[in-house]
Parts: sequence; structure tokens; C-alpha cells
Amino acid sequence: MKVVKVRQEKDVQKKIWIIVIVIVLFLLIGSAITTISSGEIGLKVRFGKLVDTNLSEGLNVKIPFMEKIVKVNIKIQKTEIETTSASKDLQDVKIKLAVNFRVKEKDAVNLYKNVGNEYEEIILRPAIEESIKSVISKYNAEELITKRQEVSDLALKTLQEKIEKYGIEGSEFNIINLNFSEDYGKAIEEKQVAEQQLEKARLDAEARLVEAQATKKANDLLKQTLTKELLIKEFIEKWNGELPKNYAGEDILSIFDLNKN
Repeated sequence: MKVVKVRQEKDVQKKIWIIVIVIVLFLLIGSAITTISSGEIGLKVRFGKLVDTNLSEGLNVKIPFMEKIVKVNIKIQKTEIETTSASKDLQDVKIKLAVNFRVKEKDAVNLYKNVGNEYEEIILRPAIEESIKSVISKYNAEELITKRQEVSDLALKTLQEKIEKYGIEGSEFNIINLNFSEDYGKAIEEKQVAEQQLEKARLDAEARLVEAQATKKANDLLKQTLTKELLIKEFIEKWNGELPKNYAGEDILSIFDLNKN
């Protein structure tokens, strides 16, 4: 019985070791394979040194614990930033931005060598903040609203000048929101209301002027057509042949003297 028990214990231990070995092999195989997806660049690093920069899409093999495969995203990405700046007329402006960007494929290796894979935090976001603050300082607060697209375009151009040397390309620079101080916002609203009222008054005045000019023109035409002869003719056509019983004066019948000048 004792011998049988010892054999059973050995069998159990053997099975446990087999399971452990299988798990270890599975983990080693899993850690030796990395998948490079479409829109990514794969870089093989061995003990911190780049040894292969031309990994293809799909499955790629590495030596476990010695090598790692770094993925660099070359698809269009988006980053959002909230910051505060001052306009040309020294108004505080809170801005929310969204910037679309991508890493150029031909520059991905140098970007990783020089900056690493944290380029968004190290290079891009600080450049975005610096660019928008530089541009906003060139415009008055009111212009930031009326020339919003122009501000975005100039900010994108300024940003591109800062990041192109790293192989990063900005494609869109969107100002999602602009917020001013409560007092300034109220002042802008009051100004807009005043401008709307002034415009309405101007249009009303123009309408009255046009109406007055039309009335004057109509009166002038009426004066030109209502000659003395025409008035007499209309009077005769409407007269019933009876003379009035009351006269305004002795010369009342003089209106029938057509030859009188």
C-alpha cells in the first residue's frame, strides 16, 4: 500500500510539472510574438538599441526578455487641449482646442530615436499651447469671435512650423469653444443688441425715405397731368346742366372762358 501511495504522489507531481512546463512554454511563445496592425510602424529594440526598423504588418517574432517591439502609430490622431490665454486687448480667454495630427511614416524611426513614443506629451501638446497663445495675442477679443476661422488657420500654420522638424504633421486645428470673463461677455451682448437696434433704425429710416421719395414723385406726376383744361373738361363732363343757386362771386363763370390766359 505504501509503495502504491508513493507512486500516486509521483504521478501527481509529474502531472503538475507537465502543466507548469506547458504554461511556461505558452507564455514564452506568446511573449515572442507581436502583431503589427495596419497604420502602425514596428521597431525592434534589443537591450534599448534599435536592431530592426522594417517590421511588416502581421505577426512578428522577438526574443523573449531580450527584445521588444515598439509600435508607432502613423494614422491620423486627435488630441484635445484646454488652456487660458490673453487677447491683444488683454482680455482673459479660456480655450478648448482639438487638433488632428499624424506621424509621417518616413520620419517615424527618427522620431522614436530622438523623442521616444511619448512625443504627444513631450513635443505636440506644448507646441499647440504655445501656438494658440501666440496667435490669440494678435487679435482683440471681439476679433477672436468674428475671425475664428482665420485664427484657427494661423494657429495651424504656426504649429506646423514648430513640429515639422520632428516628422509630425498637423492637419486640422479646431477651436471648439471660447469663453471670456462674465463682464466682458455681458458687454459683448449689450453691444450686439445696440448694433442690432441701430441697424433696425437705419433700415426703418431708409424705408421712410424711399416712401417719401415715391410720394413726392407721384405728386409731381399728378401736378404735371392735372392741367387747367383737363380740370375744366372733367367738370363739364360731370356737370348736369344746372347752374348753382349760390355763387362765390361775379367771376365764378370765368372758368368757362377757355380763351382766357
